[in-house]
Amino acid sequence: MRITVEAEVRPTESLEKVKKAVFSIIKPSNLVIEDIHGEFKLIRAECSSVECLEPLRNIVRKQQVEPALKSYLLKYREGNRLLLLLHKQVAFVEKLSLIDSERESPLGPIKLEIVCSSNEELEEVLEYLTGSPR
Repeated sequence: MRITVEAEVRPTESLEKVKKAVFSIIKPSNLVIEDIHGEFKLIRAECSSVECLEPLRNIVRKQQVEPALKSYLLKYREGNRLLLLLHKQVAFVEKLSLIDSERESPLGPIKLEIVCSSNEELEEVLEYLTGSPR
């Protein structure tokens, strides 16, 4: 399993605040900050176990949005890959707002990609995050 979270840091944003938003979603085993162009930066956080998504799972449970997340995950599932777009400003305050397009988050979304090696592994992710497989 490979889990990657990416968030762009724009010149008008605080790097620390965007990092806080990323950490509200994932407990990474690896964090890299890259200069991408001009004053723009990219935060990339990675891990390889479903347990690193505990911060996201806690938000989902606190907001009681398991069915909505499950529906979203199944809608955007591509084989053994899940892609979520999260509103960055909402993640900063440790809330969940799933978006369908990058345009819905004015400062850019947080992109969460989960690539599993099997259907069983994907079912484990679904169960971990939403409390039920499929």
